[in-house]
Amino acid sequence: MNKFELISEKEYEKTVAEEFKAKNGVLSYQNYDELKVPRRATQGSAGYDFISPISFKLKAGQTIKVPTCIKCSLSRGNVLMLFPRSSYGFKYRMQLDNTVGVVDQDYYNNESNEGHIFIKITNDSKSDKVLTVNKGDAFAQGIIMPFVITDDDDVTALRTGGIGSTSKS
Repeated sequence: MNKFELISEKEYEKTVAEEFKAKNGVLSYQNYDELKVPRRATQGSAGYDFISPISFKLKAGQTIKVPTCIKCSLSRGNVLMLFPRSSYGFKYRMQLDNTVGVVDQDYYNNESNEGHIFIKITNDSKSDKVLTVNKGDAFAQGIIMPFVITDDDDVTALRTGGIGSTSKS
């Protein structure tokens, strides 16, 4: 089943301590009961809008890692792809630092962070525009897509950690 969920209150408290209060550009943040799971804006929308749980400002060239407080359960054979909202890309050249976020089906409920999705972005403005995102603003979008594997695929390894863990074998 494909489904967005909030991280647990325990994981949220860890995020508040480690990310929101880390003096990394976060101006303010939402309380747990204010968080919202991603939703499509219209019936024809492919992307589910990710709502920022934090307020921040990025000058041209600055970067921030946004803890979304969201995790995503994906059906076998599906992947969640993350992209900037089109308006931020057009106006500010907002870029995801990994160009496209790829959230694998087995990232959900991993041992290290419950599958908490982080989105690291940069304001790549060439005209010194300041990117302002307020808590509650949609800033990124996720699209759930099927993927295909090769006929001779024989992978048996299982994920044991969070971001970057599959390259640590």
